[in-house]
Amino acid sequence: MYAKYFLKISAAGLVLLLAYLYIDEFAALASAAVFDKNTDKYLYEALSFFIYDSIKILILLTALVYVMALIRANLNTLKVRNYLIAKKRILGYLLGSLFGAITPFCSCSSVPLFIGFTSARIPVGITMSFLITSPILNQVAIVLMFGILGFKITLLYVVLGILCGILGGFFFDAIKSERFLHDFLVNSLKKNSPSSGQSMPAERKGLLQRHEFAKNETLTIVKRVYKWIFIGVAVGALIHGFIPEDFFLKYTSRDNLLAVPFAVFMGLPLYTNVVGIIPIMETLITKGLPIGTTFAFCLSSVAASIPEFILLKQVMKWPMLISFYFFLFAVFIVIGITFNLFL
Repeated sequence: MYAKYFLKISAAGLVLLLAYLYIDEFAALASAAVFDKNTDKYLYEALSFFIYDSIKILILLTALVYVMALIRANLNTLKVRNYLIAKKRILGYLLGSLFGAITPFCSCSSVPLFIGFTSARIPVGITMSFLITSPILNQVAIVLMFGILGFKITLLYVVLGILCGILGGFFFDAIKSERFLHDFLVNSLKKNSPSSGQSMPAERKGLLQRHEFAKNETLTIVKRVYKWIFIGVAVGALIHGFIPEDFFLKYTSRDNLLAVPFAVFMGLPLYTNVVGIIPIMETLITKGLPIGTTFAFCLSSVAASIPEFILLKQVMKWPMLISFYFFLFAVFIVIGITFNLFL
């Protein structure tokens, strides 16, 4: 039984590896079959970019989500919650941010966990640290970003994502934001104790059970995010193929103080997963957009989307909801301007 499992996994891994190694050649051949490289240069480049990045991201996504799900199969969420409650608040913010960074959720998918954590009486500041960091970071996006954008930009992005979560935890505890949650969550905070809703720790799963868990998790996540990958890559391909390099240099230069706030507000309507925003980030940086402006745009699009706003309105009253978006916009603008000035 185990031999059959290892044979299947080895075969699947080999197929993914070979596909990954020859993406570039396939993208070039497929694009050349549709457009002439010389006469239809922009269309050729856009299609080649779309094919290459779409396949590359889907391969990495599938492999990495499976591996991480295999590791997380025996994770006990009740223990995680109790562990967060027991720690000092500053460490709680950090742990909330780190937990957000290892969970593969977009901004809207994080809202149900926000409700669950709050109902379990995890302090709102720690829960907000998770809510802010979760859509900005995940292990898949970090590896993809490292492969596409390099170590320096990836490290900066990770540090910024965790810092945003920690600062958010401080801010929302400081304003005592729990009073601005809707009544059903406020009642949960008052009534429930850390040990309420007790459940027996999950039995440790065997290898085959973990495989089934990881396979289902992989299928679920890939089905949920693949369309955002295609949309993100398509936007990146259009920018890469059709927008002149001097466009971004002209309107979003380091000297233009309004460029960063403009980028933050432009990112608001784009509801996308962080995995889908990476190819757009790559294209914007390649086209000459300053790194601070790029970060501000991408952070806004993944962490402050309009669909998330609609969902959060179901759990937050207006003062907290406005405070949440004001905090995000302010932090993203400060980050963007600071990086443009010093990098």
